[in-house]
Amino acid sequence: MEKGRRCLAVIRVRGISDVWSEIEDTLKMLNLTRNCHATLIDDRPSYLGMLKKVQNYVTWGEASKEAILLLLKKRGRLIGDKRIDDEYAKRLGYQTLDELAEAIYNLEVNFKELPEIKPVFRLHPPRGGYKGKIKRNYRVGGVTGYRGKAINDLIKRMA
Repeated sequence: MEKGRRCLAVIRVRGISDVWSEIEDTLKMLNLTRNCHATLIDDRPSYLGMLKKVQNYVTWGEASKEAILLLLKKRGRLIGDKRIDDEYAKRLGYQTLDELAEAIYNLEVNFKELPEIKPVFRLHPPRGGYKGKIKRNYRVGGVTGYRGKAINDLIKRMA
């Protein structure tokens, strides 16, 4: 992993109606077309600018290896709606799904560029609901915006 680079998990928490076209286009570029969709990106400046633009519709933070593995095992899908398993990891040159998750975490491989994989995770609404209002920022007790390592708890509740 390059110094200072991190793998970010981004989850869309607000719905699809009444969205400005500019924000809707940015969400489409992130592959977050519906509520409760998630994706994995790195923290390059272009992505951070996109997140700043759509911060009132998404929440994001640094994903842990365990959270990435959980997303891949439970919610990761290949084309044809097939689950991701160790066999798929072996086709890519990794021994297990754990090694693939670690490679994504260390940014050795870009999640969106993996062959035959859908670039979005379709999650359930969180068990116990969102802890706050979805129209407020996380720093003031809401849900949207940057939440740091707390994104891992939200992923576990939604997977």
